[in-house]
Amino acid sequence: MPDEISIEGACRLADRGVIRASGADAAAFLQGQLTNDVAGLDPGSARLAGFCSAKGRLQATFIVWRPAPDEFLLACPTSILAATLKRLSMFVLRAKCRLSDGSDEIALFGVAGGDSAAAMIGAAAAWQVRPHGAATAIRVPDAAGVSRVLVAAPTGSDVLLAEAPPLSLSVWHWLEVESGIVTIEAATVDRFVPQMVNFELVGGVDFQKGCYPGQEVVARSQYRGTTKRRTFLFDCDVVPGAGQDVYGADAANEPAGTVANAAPNPRGGASALVEVRIAVADADLRLGAVDGPRLRPRALPYPVLLDAVATP
Repeated sequence: MPDEISIEGACRLADRGVIRASGADAAAFLQGQLTNDVAGLDPGSARLAGFCSAKGRLQATFIVWRPAPDEFLLACPTSILAATLKRLSMFVLRAKCRLSDGSDEIALFGVAGGDSAAAMIGAAAAWQVRPHGAATAIRVPDAAGVSRVLVAAPTGSDVLLAEAPPLSLSVWHWLEVESGIVTIEAATVDRFVPQMVNFELVGGVDFQKGCYPGQEVVARSQYRGTTKRRTFLFDCDVVPGAGQDVYGADAANEPAGTVANAAPNPRGGASALVEVRIAVADADLRLGAVDGPRLRPRALPYPVLLDAVATP
């Protein structure tokens, strides 16, 4: 990133909401539904987790934290919140767990940049949680060399925006792409098994916890070496859309992959997380058609295990 581009500030994440799970059985209920261990989550930590269908396909991804022993908050895009809440509620049955949309009470903010992020959470490591006045600050992984914090504050609070310079929401989205952590959006619901979007590589899956919907499929992909698709980071001259097909320049009939997330790059063009067949990850990949805009590969901020190379 050029030196003249400074990325620091705060923005309201208007396209993100919060599901609240509360009650004596909230921990046990979520433990039986999500891909990660949340029963052992302490108030000072947050973690990624996914919610899968019975076929192991991600219906949602969350950042989860536990503000009280019998309460959990799950941050996700508003585009999938209502449908996810409805589907999760189908499994509550007799459990003492109440699920609700907490977005009217809790606003989410993104804070980026050394001074602004440090003011919110100090030198905390990724996924640590700290109080910040009436708000909660969650240190999320750095992206493009920029420190980042997700902040949950009472709705109507504007103190965070007064404490830091303004940051564009599109820049926050770009930083999310640069982090290499895929967020399931409305256009990508039911498209990916967790390994296809590297979700276990970024800490979103616990293979030692108990069962959850789709657990057998996810475990089979892990232990039988059947992961034939992964997500990689690309630059492009145009902004891709989530869910858009990607093609190999020499394969017109079948898409090689799918755009998971994308955002404008502050330098120009765009960056995208694209799920593709491992066998063609180094091929000449194009957006939307075999003669579409070229996708230029870049390194992710973590290693991708190419443990199941398959033929195209």
